[in-house]
Amino acid sequence: MTILLALGISLGINTLGFVLGFVGRTDRYTDISYSLSFIIIAVAGIILTPAPGWHAMLLVAMVVIWGGRLGLYLLIRIVRTGKDARFDGRRESFARFSRFWILQALSVWIIILPVTLTLGAPPLQRIPFWAQLGPLLWLTGLAMETISDYQKFRFRNRPENRESFIRSGLWKYSRHPNYFGEILVWWSIWLTALPGFHGMNHLGIIGPLFITILILFVSGVPILEKKSNEKYGHDPSWKQYVAKTNRIVPWFPRRNEENGDSNAGSQGQLKKSGVVPLKKTLKK
Repeated sequence: MTILLALGISLGINTLGFVLGFVGRTDRYTDISYSLSFIIIAVAGIILTPAPGWHAMLLVAMVVIWGGRLGLYLLIRIVRTGKDARFDGRRESFARFSRFWILQALSVWIIILPVTLTLGAPPLQRIPFWAQLGPLLWLTGLAMETISDYQKFRFRNRPENRESFIRSGLWKYSRHPNYFGEILVWWSIWLTALPGFHGMNHLGIIGPLFITILILFVSGVPILEKKSNEKYGHDPSWKQYVAKTNRIVPWFPRRNEENGDSNAGSQGQLKKSGVVPLKKTLKK
């Protein structure tokens, strides 16, 4: 498969999604078109590749499973919510709405570059040991993305949680564990594809770099962090959660240093007043 054919498929699917969404003034085609673009490009690539090897089929399977899971989840979510607040004020504007769809089509084309470039390369007989870590890391990322999406979906659909934020499960260790999982998925796909790269095919690294930058600095984390700060910024528990919890990479929450600071402040006030703490008195 050529990268130009992949671009044509992505533009075609997203153009259809744009027409359906704009005419119907609906957001139901937005995310499902995103997932379908990956799946159709991958499947078309394997069909058009003469005598594809197991390495190519593995990469396509990784994309199809990831895309199928994400598409199903996003479809269930949009059917339940009815609309995507990101498009308020956009879906009625031809220019603004079409710009989103064009950018989505281009994003899919860039992100899936490691796979499309590998499908156009000679088949591999075997891959080195280090590349075999790719599927294991991919499975870890997929599991993390799936579990965190489920936990958040379940949390948000409980009436008592409408004015609160999730901080349990995987969300205890990262403020965006689903995004970490997605980033890990695409770096794992690149790692698995890497042995099949030759010459200019090494530009496939642009794919995982692009999705990482997109999530961390453009349309993922910054937007959600801004909305959360606007909604929960007055809540001390939100400030504490942000202070203790990593933004992306899951890790154990940092210790709360507020108690230590308050104790130090209290002791300072006692010294100023001339009162000697009991423990020091006993030591004397």
